[in-house]
Amino acid sequence: MPHDFGHLATEPVTLAIVGCGQRGRGYAAYALQAPTLCKVVAIAEPRPKTRKIVAETYSVDKTLVFETYQDLLKASADTIQTIGKRLADAVVIAVQDHMHMEVALAFAAQGYHILCEKPMATTVEACIKMEAAVKKAGIIFGMGHVLRYSPYNRAMAEVIHSGKLGQLINVVHIEPVGYYHFAHSYVRGNWAREEDSCFSLMTKSCHDIDILCHYLSPGGPTRVSSFGSLQHFRKASKPAAAGEAKRCFDCAYERDCPYSAKKIYLEPVAQGQLGWPADVLVDGIPDIENITDALKTGPYGRCVYECDNDVCDNQVVNLEFSTGATASFTMIAHTQLICERQTRLHFAYGEIVGDMSTFTVTDFRTRKSTLHTPKNEGGGHGGGDIGLISTFVEAVRTGKQEVLGTDVTEVLRSHLAVFAAEKSRREGTVVDCVQFEKEARERYGHL
Repeated sequence: MPHDFGHLATEPVTLAIVGCGQRGRGYAAYALQAPTLCKVVAIAEPRPKTRKIVAETYSVDKTLVFETYQDLLKASADTIQTIGKRLADAVVIAVQDHMHMEVALAFAAQGYHILCEKPMATTVEACIKMEAAVKKAGIIFGMGHVLRYSPYNRAMAEVIHSGKLGQLINVVHIEPVGYYHFAHSYVRGNWAREEDSCFSLMTKSCHDIDILCHYLSPGGPTRVSSFGSLQHFRKASKPAAAGEAKRCFDCAYERDCPYSAKKIYLEPVAQGQLGWPADVLVDGIPDIENITDALKTGPYGRCVYECDNDVCDNQVVNLEFSTGATASFTMIAHTQLICERQTRLHFAYGEIVGDMSTFTVTDFRTRKSTLHTPKNEGGGHGGGDIGLISTFVEAVRTGKQEVLGTDVTEVLRSHLAVFAAEKSRREGTVVDCVQFEKEARERYGHL
């Protein structure tokens, strides 16, 4: 179906939310902040209580509340066939990572603009298929690389690309995941096993590699090396005092354990903290009773040293760019900071040092340092979540992909750099990124 952007000049951009978990709800929230610009008109969510809460929050018509994305897709196909119109202007894909490709291909085929949560997909083949589908459909495509869209990173990128400090020569960047955040998501949670999702550099840090590519643009990655492993969250590291306990509720060491499920989930709920991470454990609103039950029977009450997790809890990546610049990235679980990235950028005539909320620019020529404190409008990732969805809505409203500052091919390339880094880690080799992309396209490009 061809796109008619005329009505969007005066009417809100309409969204269908596929997956109403933490990420889907985070993007949908923009419709409450800016109802004249954006409206949630359809949802697909398998959990009944969550589905009901989101439907009521956004006053979604009962005929547009679906249990699965397939149900939404079928209803949309019927509408297109009968009245020549989609159910919404765009779809937000916030389902589990391994489903991204199948959902994106299905909605792209119907002509929906797409905002896809990171990562793009979990295999090289799936990412290349998505790029082809987006290009074929001629749709606006946004990627959940929210770091690009925070006021902090927008302000920092402006300084970088202004050339005021001369050539960018080196970047040092660290992603401090956070000790209990890692335990929650990558030991007990949905991203703990590569077989069920993907390796942790992709699921956690693909947008860190992307922001490095953004900083160093228009140069692109040429070579990459990487090292990493699962060091701590395994049975060999289990404290002796924990004995044979498989769950925190049965453990004599629990009060002394930093990863106690009672400390991470139950105690915050008892104090009235009903958001992340406790809200992930249950369908609907967390309370002491349902969280206790979840910890006694579900995956989040397991001992972190007795889980079936297999993804790295620490990894370093070294990148060389076509400009000659270099970058080093570290992803580490064992930190007090929760995703508050630390970055140092080294230029010919100065440096920038930042912590995701403020950054200091030093000019070697004047010997002056200037502190920048970009205004954070709220929301996750330093305002990046709202920054992304608001930019995506504007791109759809105007019909201009360039509003997003990137496109599906650039998104694919930053993901390929992540896949190349993981190849390096596994094989102990330096990987040529250009050759890696060439071989990937030759292998999967015909699909």
